[in-house]
Amino acid sequence: MFGGNSNWRGPVWMPVNALLIRGLLNLYGFYGDDFTVECPTGSGNRMTLFEVAKEISRRLAATFLRDGSGRRPVYGGAEKFQTDPHWKDLILFYEYFHGDNGAGLGASHQTGWTGTVARLLDLFGRLDAATVLRAGKAEISSRLVREQVGGQQGA
Repeated sequence: MFGGNSNWRGPVWMPVNALLIRGLLNLYGFYGDDFTVECPTGSGNRMTLFEVAKEISRRLAATFLRDGSGRRPVYGGAEKFQTDPHWKDLILFYEYFHGDNGAGLGASHQTGWTGTVARLLDLFGRLDAATVLRAGKAEISSRLVREQVGGQQGA
């Protein structure tokens, strides 16, 4: 009943997900490790809000990465982009994505907002849960900018 690209299961918009992740990290800074939620729903697996934010980020990144069969969900059934040696490693950022299979939809070359996935990869590559709890938002932001611009790790 809710299959395809219905409003129930999709589409997936990167900027909305980025805002959700930011909100989860803010709430994690307040609630800490004592507050957990079931993720994914119905799994029985409990996660902190930091872990949930990281999991959502991982799932978004998986849209662009090759799966076990070497295919990128972003390209859906477009064989040219999946297999052609001239195209298969050129990643396009779409306006939004199919809610069930991750295929890119709408306008392509949306590096403005869909490119936020690169920022999320960088964020979780540099940030851990302990830092979120120990440091304030301003300190974390300043550190991340310093590391990105100056190339200093943990300075």
